[in-house]
Amino acid sequence: MTDVQHMKWWGWGRDGVAFHHDDKPGFAPFLTFALGLEPGAPTVAPPTFEDLDVPVSRASADFIAQLTAIAGDEHVTTDDMSRVVHTFGKSIRDLIRVRAGSLARTPDVVIYPADEFGVQQVVDAAVAADAVIIPFGGGSNIVGSLEPLAEETRTVISLDLGRLNRVIDIDEGSGLARIEAGAQGPDLEAQLEKRGWTIGHFPDSFTHSTVGGWVATRSSGMQSDKYGDIADIAKGLRVVRPGGVLVIRAVPSASTGPSVREMILGSEGRLGVITEVTVQVHRVPVKREIQAYLYPTWTDGLAAMKEISESDATPSVTRVSDGRETVFSFATSKESKGISSLVTKGLGVFLKSKGWDTDKMCLSFIGYEGSEEHVARNEKLVGRIVKKHGGIGVGKGPGALYDQKKFDTPYIRDFLLDLGGSADVSETSAPWSKLPGLYDNVMAAANKAFDEIGVKGWIMAHLSHSYHSGACLYFTFAYLPSGDSLDQYDVVKSAIQQAFIDSGGTVSHHHGVGLEHAPWLEQDISAGGVAVMQGLFDSADPTNTFNPGKIITSAPVPAAALQD
Repeated sequence: MTDVQHMKWWGWGRDGVAFHHDDKPGFAPFLTFALGLEPGAPTVAPPTFEDLDVPVSRASADFIAQLTAIAGDEHVTTDDMSRVVHTFGKSIRDLIRVRAGSLARTPDVVIYPADEFGVQQVVDAAVAADAVIIPFGGGSNIVGSLEPLAEETRTVISLDLGRLNRVIDIDEGSGLARIEAGAQGPDLEAQLEKRGWTIGHFPDSFTHSTVGGWVATRSSGMQSDKYGDIADIAKGLRVVRPGGVLVIRAVPSASTGPSVREMILGSEGRLGVITEVTVQVHRVPVKREIQAYLYPTWTDGLAAMKEISESDATPSVTRVSDGRETVFSFATSKESKGISSLVTKGLGVFLKSKGWDTDKMCLSFIGYEGSEEHVARNEKLVGRIVKKHGGIGVGKGPGALYDQKKFDTPYIRDFLLDLGGSADVSETSAPWSKLPGLYDNVMAAANKAFDEIGVKGWIMAHLSHSYHSGACLYFTFAYLPSGDSLDQYDVVKSAIQQAFIDSGGTVSHHHGVGLEHAPWLEQDISAGGVAVMQGLFDSADPTNTFNPGKIITSAPVPAAALQD
């Protein structure tokens, strides 16, 4: 069988890797305070795979033989485990359903083509057989972009791009790298670093997501302030469609009508299968560091981030957590000892002597990259702005810790599920002028939703991905369900998403639309915008071959349809 590696079927990451709280003395008290949960309580263990009732594959023997002739016997499978792994992404809705064995529809067959020619053969075979193709990268999607629709009766193919994982070439004179779409973050970065380059794109899902997936969902990385979002980084594309390949050449800019490149960005597999991306790469910087700062309040932190975005400073990371997320961050830290412990205690005493409420203080991380001189100059510029807004620098130690654990947060969600809890995220972007009101409205909407379903809940946020006109706000919420977990989740999630729209934000900054956010799309881009987008899908894919039903639905997706 294929040697492509996948995440565990019931949670995030690889088997054997999990979040542990034993070395984090503040975490158990935090859970009790925030959610009424105790880590020592009996856990809700994930089901064994044998407990699942996996639908039988609907793929015919003749069609399987046809796909096997394309990719080889070891790269085509209808086995239950492979089809379950390829059924969902990793949203909380996905994990609740798969743990409950709720598998209304799975892919009928999983295929791993070796190259673009193999992808073309699969696409042409699918069109001829009136089958459905759902492209699959790392499986990290959290908005329902991967699952086959329950009512779909046609043969569903999960086209896994895991074997297309090479950095093909680097144009060192232009800083352009051709990368196969199935290359996951760590692999492509390692290949680039061997030659002294970096893509600079590090989303939370970096460890288990692919460059093709980043393009398909318009991803943003933690260092987007310097390198840009994937929409800025991706310069050229190759997309397999029926009968041929759509090619977007990598040029700095072009005036060639409505941008087809932009049409592919964020298309979530609905316009074809992305097989190759030409990206802008940069030389590995001489120096890279992340400094930590503290602000007395969220208002101070927001104002500082806005001024930094307008200044001559060019940081790679701009992030500030609200007071609630700051409390959470300290709760997930390992116990400090020796001098470090004394410094931490001394800082708390110092801040209280200045009149700070340490439950409201906000932790910020600012990243710097470049030459020694460039980093030093930027640190001075930012330092003055931080001081102006009442903040103080607390050095590189917390920043180094953030750098080490920045990809580990999703494991905490599995930990909470094992305790019977639920946690998820929602992110948006809005102009600077609207961010304070949007934040207040979302917090109020979420807390009202917690009250409505009768649970003790927790919501926290951070600002990241700063732009000249605004920024991204990223919310994390958690609660202990008191009834049907998905019904209650719908109440909270819907309240947050509607608050985004009502407060001048977008439905999603970088996670995409899928099924999860589709009900709010028309409110976001207008009925006219949805009509233009639907026209594009209808024209480009008249046979509804490519990932049907995602992004646009004929009506809001009812919770029951997603739970069946």
